[in-house]
Amino acid sequence: MTAAPTAAAASKSFRTAGGRVFNFNAGPSILPEEVIKQIQEDIWNFRGSGYGILEHSHRAKFFDDLLAETFDAVRKAGEVPANFKILFMTGGATSQNYIVPMNLVTDRNTQVCDYLDTDYWSGRSIEDAKQAGFTTHAAFSGKDSKYTYIPTDAELKYSDPSKLAFVHMTSNNTIYGTEWFRDPAVPAGVPLVCDASSDIFSKPIDYSKYGLIYGGCQKNIGTTGATIVIIRDDLIERCDKSVPRMLQYRTMAKEESRPNTPPHFAIYTVCLMAKWITKQGGVAALAQKNKDKVAPIYKAIDESNGYYKGHSRPDSRSWMNITFRLGSEALEDKFLKEAAAAGLDGMKGHRATGGVRASTYNAFPAEGCRALAEFMREFQRKNG
Repeated sequence: MTAAPTAAAASKSFRTAGGRVFNFNAGPSILPEEVIKQIQEDIWNFRGSGYGILEHSHRAKFFDDLLAETFDAVRKAGEVPANFKILFMTGGATSQNYIVPMNLVTDRNTQVCDYLDTDYWSGRSIEDAKQAGFTTHAAFSGKDSKYTYIPTDAELKYSDPSKLAFVHMTSNNTIYGTEWFRDPAVPAGVPLVCDASSDIFSKPIDYSKYGLIYGGCQKNIGTTGATIVIIRDDLIERCDKSVPRMLQYRTMAKEESRPNTPPHFAIYTVCLMAKWITKQGGVAALAQKNKDKVAPIYKAIDESNGYYKGHSRPDSRSWMNITFRLGSEALEDKFLKEAAAAGLDGMKGHRATGGVRASTYNAFPAEGCRALAEFMREFQRKNG
């Protein structure tokens, strides 16, 4: 007697034509298939050198050329102005929580660092700066509302501008699924610092509004191991020279991001991704694609009559991370299990919130979003 198929086995498969699942992981995240194939080739033999990119010296001519090519490719892809330097650092974006104030605060006794507390990660930025001995102030906190929305400029309450070292924001909030789609107004002359880890180069940036933009590369522009820092020229020398040399932006700028052995493989992947972004039409074209591709998922949430409960307010919804809950944890577990079996993987919510999180970064294809929306409707039909 033939056993009845399980619910997961009976589900439609949504794997790609190449047999890969749709990867909704929040990071390390999806890479374009053409980039992965290039990596495969270059790991074995990088540009005819006879050995792979993982084995190359960071002082060799091959890497000299690659590094220069990467800086050029990033500047082109991100439309980075000439008065901004591009640096690659280690320690992840989280290490910038103390590196930023170390470089931008000139007087710890009098200056204040203002933060726009719109999510878990901006809250961590505040905590780490405090631990490093800096004075902080939340010009806005969304904690009481459980970080459901992005504030208006009228809701931002800054410190005395004469004492402000910088204002810090997190442009996309991976855990709660909110995103800034405007540049917050800050006091004149005060640098705006942005942790753009999860939406960097997913849409155009008005660099005239910023002093420093940084982010881990493992979501939109590469893989793990490197943190990109895009800093305005006039801020590079602000740091007191008593700060440890390897934590100074001036060191990284002077030494082309390699005062010691850099994360050269991660930098290499950034080069490939920057070229891929340009090939897609650049950040403006990607912005439209990113906006359009997530629409079917949000539509499935809105048309579910509350079966799927989105976390973020509709006017603040992220294009990068879609977060929602179902009626119970047991139902969420079933949803995640059956989705993974159907080829829609990596959607378990962050440990701070639980639920479901679908991450749809630059390389994530539109067909994957349509597949998830279809799966959501079918799951509701069967389990509603």
